[in-house]
Amino acid sequence: MVEPTAVDEIPKIREELQQSFLAGKMRPISYRREQIAKLAHMVSDHQEEFTQAMNADLGRSATEADFLDIQPTLREISEAYHSVEKWSKPDRVPFSLNWFVMSPSIRKDPKGMVLIISPFNFPMLLILGPLAGALAAGCTVVIKPSELSPAISGLIAKYIPQYLDRDVCRVVMGAVPETTKLLELPWDHILYTGSGKVAKVVLSSAAKHLTSVTTELGGKNPVVIDPKSDLKLAARRIMWGKFANCGQTCAAPDYLLVPQEIEEVFTKELLDVHSTFYPEGPRKSDSYPRMATKQHALRMKKLIEETNGKIIIGGETEVEDRFIAPTIVKNIHPNDILMEDEIFGPILPIVTVKNVDEAIQIINKREHALTVYVFSQDATFRNKVFDNTRSGAAIANEMVIYHATDGLPFGGVGASGSGGATTGKYNFDIFTHSRATLVGRGFVDTLVLSGRYPPHTPEKTKALRAAARYSLPPRPRSLFASGNASGSRWGLWFVLALVAAAASAAARLTNFRSLLLGAAK
Repeated sequence: MVEPTAVDEIPKIREELQQSFLAGKMRPISYRREQIAKLAHMVSDHQEEFTQAMNADLGRSATEADFLDIQPTLREISEAYHSVEKWSKPDRVPFSLNWFVMSPSIRKDPKGMVLIISPFNFPMLLILGPLAGALAAGCTVVIKPSELSPAISGLIAKYIPQYLDRDVCRVVMGAVPETTKLLELPWDHILYTGSGKVAKVVLSSAAKHLTSVTTELGGKNPVVIDPKSDLKLAARRIMWGKFANCGQTCAAPDYLLVPQEIEEVFTKELLDVHSTFYPEGPRKSDSYPRMATKQHALRMKKLIEETNGKIIIGGETEVEDRFIAPTIVKNIHPNDILMEDEIFGPILPIVTVKNVDEAIQIINKREHALTVYVFSQDATFRNKVFDNTRSGAAIANEMVIYHATDGLPFGGVGASGSGGATTGKYNFDIFTHSRATLVGRGFVDTLVLSGRYPPHTPEKTKALRAAARYSLPPRPRSLFASGNASGSRWGLWFVLALVAAAASAAARLTNFRSLLLGAAK
């Protein structure tokens, strides 16, 4: 077991990384790629150890550890390695006749020295994926793994110094005292993944230094079921998405909104899937993981004991072994204890609704979720839910895996996260400052821009306005009847002008006809 980092050493670590960044060590793209490549091989060389560590920390099977953590981590790192040169190139701005001679562009500068604080539930992906993005951006990095996943965090602390340059990345181990010291220090950016409660502490600490922060949080993710949807498919994917990693997934479904007309048949589908997933019961299954700690297991046990709903699947607990059976509870009132906060464990409440409108109302009474899920083959039904709710993601007929989908951002809104998304290029972007650049040319002062200098005259104003080169949108018709006096007068003059123009056109037409008749005679 790795010892916590000495608290008085933490400022020294920060100072060393600060000096390294200021010295420009991470400026060369070739050096960034070298560090990212080493990170990839660190994971690849020790896959078996990481798999065993995840089993020790979370009771994960080798398949689940590989599918949910190791392979997505390697994909993130590999994408950063292959894309860093493209990502780092300046962006061109849209062509403008006024400004193109000044070569306007947007530099991609590293933010500087950054801090990444990660949780226990995805102990590799949620720290090494962002680390790859920070390295690609050219930052120096302190990573703080979770003390609640000691086996995995210990391996990360062991191997990072062996593979990466210590002037580029350092690991700080520990719990509250060490994290508190980290947050007392100024950083150029902080990425925090975890609970909303701790996020408020992080944001408050960062505000003292005006440090930018990205928070990746969770929330009560609803699942809306269309009564006409494929219920077998919905049941199978919901059961997997909820009970993978023992429900300790920020994107996991947190409650189901099931129409009353299909509640009985859908419940049967859930029971059938449970029997298929765990034919000898989850207690004996090598495929069913455990809670991270006894404290987390005890919290689940209390929720099961205090709910007023009816348990239809599971309910068994063994706190000492961190075992909480996959549990589904129906007859849940919106005010039940299971609906108060994010569950973050293997308990799934079913809330019965009359229709999709009631489901939307229930969703909108809560803080914004990380994900709103819908199971429906009807695009109109799906869009009704998505158009009338807000969340970090809107996912139809799938569960959880959008985090690993190339090109998609992973992030929340409001209570489920802020400050940008992660995964892929989004990891690079949150650690990058988009820096406006412009190269002034002396000869532009012989053109229109000479008008900016005093003394100012009406002629200069007119010339500068002409150079602005913009086109106003058409005036909305509603402005003609705005109700205010000036608007009414404007509208009246507009109508009078139209009448006058029409009268003038009619007079000209009459004169033209007279001329034609005269010529004919």
